[in-house]
Amino acid sequence: MARTRVLSRRALNRALLERQMLLRRRRVAVLDAVERLVGMQAQVPRDPYVALWSRLDRFRTEALAEAIADRRAVRLTLHRGTLHLATVSDALSLRPVIQPVIERTLYGSSPLRKAVGSIELAELLAFLRALLMERPRTRAELVRAIGERWPDLDASSLGYAMYLLPTVQVTPRGLWGRTGPSAFTTLERWVGRSPSTAAEPDEMILRYLKAFGPSTRADAQSWSGLPGMREVLERLQPGLRTFRDEGGRVLFDVPRAPLPDPDAPAPVRFLPEYDNVVLAHKDRGRIVPPDVPQWTEVGWGTVLIDGSVTARWKMERADDTATLRIEPFRRLARAEEAETTEEGTRLLSFLAPEIGSRDVRLALGR
Repeated sequence: MARTRVLSRRALNRALLERQMLLRRRRVAVLDAVERLVGMQAQVPRDPYVALWSRLDRFRTEALAEAIADRRAVRLTLHRGTLHLATVSDALSLRPVIQPVIERTLYGSSPLRKAVGSIELAELLAFLRALLMERPRTRAELVRAIGERWPDLDASSLGYAMYLLPTVQVTPRGLWGRTGPSAFTTLERWVGRSPSTAAEPDEMILRYLKAFGPSTRADAQSWSGLPGMREVLERLQPGLRTFRDEGGRVLFDVPRAPLPDPDAPAPVRFLPEYDNVVLAHKDRGRIVPPDVPQWTEVGWGTVLIDGSVTARWKMERADDTATLRIEPFRRLARAEEAETTEEGTRLLSFLAPEIGSRDVRLALGR
């Protein structure tokens, strides 16, 4: 009997980077890249732009902004109950699969559960859906409408029910260089199509493995939030290949997905404040070293050096200057510092092109 191949942590790192287009920038169409990544974190409107800039050759912000403006891509509540950018096709097919996770997250332990008591949840959702189908509205507007309809109830808590509906955050929010109110409408109203009625997770998990594998069952469950992952992987296993990690855990993978040389060089890459590449596994050790601190301050992205999270970054602007502040978690070698500074300068030019290179300052270190 052939022995199962063991993949080192470094091998898993290089596989992840290759599949995430982080070993080298790819010449891939913007929406093809978004689908390849099975949606992209978009809590912060600029995050998908930064994420794609780090992955795509000759990425143009206009290409993504136009796709969002033309409603070929949308920002909607998806993985982990947070805003993600997805193509319309993925929004319609993935949202029903993720729906139980969103319901468990938002209804199972939020103030919504306590607030819903004297009214039926279905009645509340029908009320909110009618308002959102009429026109885009902010959460504050919905809370106000709930308070007028049910004046004796906790309208603010009941307002969380809006996220149980398949909604999108409408433009101009999410367009590069523009802003606007955080207003929502239904996915159906925005794109003129209803979400799929199919909710089987199998295809989504295959896409997850292709983009983030090889992965353990716990990794797939952590990324999807779905229970019953053992049964899903048992159904899929005849068409999968398996490995083991250094701890002996079974790793599932799709056939012919790339497994690069573990010694392949990994360039410095700047990731946005939230990026699924560091959130897609229960055990994040393949990309986040165990000694890297967890921080809670908002506004900081991560820096990959030799494929691992090694620093954090934040852009600061004042008057006619823009500063990219980079805080390493360890002492950098001279070559690492030079490459990080060079890539950081390119990022700053991307984020603040109107400033001009002579007015851009790069701060390296705490």
